[in-house]
Amino acid sequence: MTLNRRLRPSQDDRELRLWNVALVLALAFLTALAVAAAVFYTGWDLLGARGLKSERRIDSKTLFDLVKLSFGVVAGSGALVALVVAYRRQRVDEAGAHREATRLHTERFSQAIDKLGSDSPAVRLGGVHALAGLADDAPDDNLRQTCIDVLCAYLQLPFTPDPGNDLAHQEEHHRYLALRKVRHTILRLIGDHYRRPRGSHRSWQGCDLDLTNGTIDCSMDFRGTRFSGGTVRFDGSTFSDGTVSFRDATFSDGEVLFSGSTFSGGTVRFSGSTFSGGTVLFNGSTFSGSRVYFDGATFSDGRVNLGSSTFSGGTVLFNGSTTFSGSRVHFGGSTFSGGTVHFSGSTFSDGRVTFDGATFSSSTVHFDRATFSGSRVYFDGATGPAPDGLLDAVGTPVAPEVSLPSAWLPANP
Repeated sequence: MTLNRRLRPSQDDRELRLWNVALVLALAFLTALAVAAAVFYTGWDLLGARGLKSERRIDSKTLFDLVKLSFGVVAGSGALVALVVAYRRQRVDEAGAHREATRLHTERFSQAIDKLGSDSPAVRLGGVHALAGLADDAPDDNLRQTCIDVLCAYLQLPFTPDPGNDLAHQEEHHRYLALRKVRHTILRLIGDHYRRPRGSHRSWQGCDLDLTNGTIDCSMDFRGTRFSGGTVRFDGSTFSDGTVSFRDATFSDGEVLFSGSTFSGGTVRFSGSTFSGGTVLFNGSTFSGSRVYFDGATFSDGRVNLGSSTFSGGTVLFNGSTTFSGSRVHFGGSTFSGGTVHFSGSTFSDGRVTFDGATFSSSTVHFDRATFSGSRVYFDGATGPAPDGLLDAVGTPVAPEVSLPSAWLPANP
């Protein structure tokens, strides 16, 4: 398995580096002197003192006070040295504890990898759960990311397709079902961990997830997830069954990539999601059978790219209360040759939506009851008949924010 992992600086790595003790002590004494001088000056100024009374002779009480002050300075210096030494000892102990935790994690990681490579599907399933548990208990982010990368790499491995229910291949069929159970368990665990609020125990939000060229043939639940860091990749993946739900998710940073994916079955839901930053890419994808929902989504910032995609079947819905109020949404160069794409009832109030160079042939693209009140919407270079309801939605005369091919414009009387 080849891991494609981005190493991140770990706070624990920084804690292992200790400064020279002589330098630390010097800095500590200088800091203490600076603080003492600041306190003395503040008290002096508050008391309104303007000088010192000179004494030719000092009495025994004053001499005793000077002796106590000298011993206090010596004791304070010793306490400062002890504090620095204790602090360094604590740092060393913490570093040692981290190394021990890393060593134990590595041992458990090796055992889990051995299980994942077993010929027995049941043992592989145990390895999957062991790796997920290791990711939860990892002492730092890099080790957690390594566990996630291994699970993703397993999903990217080629697998033998189902030979069918023929009695001559019954054993191969049962093995296929058992190994599919392993893959489905990984996908379920990924969805469960990403759905947990960021910062809580067992949450993987903010980690990178690479399912490039994977096969998604079961359900994954990302409902309510906040994508505010990291990269989630489905590039080149095939969605052939099940439901992948990003319902009510928030995309405020990071990237979610579906570039070059094939949606040939199943359902992908972005219903009610908020795109307020970050990047979501579907460019070059093929929609040939799935149902993809963006109904009720809000595009208020960031970038969503469906350019150069092929809509040859299935249903893609931006209808209902979908609002384009600030994002850049790109359909340029896409081909609408089959299936149904709905923008019915959507609101284009700001931002930029482009269909430049798109081809509209036999598919059904609807803009019925859509509202254009401020967004810049471009159909420059588009070919084929105008989408249903578009001309009625943009009104007459066409708003300056909407650019249509001359062939779609009504002829002058």
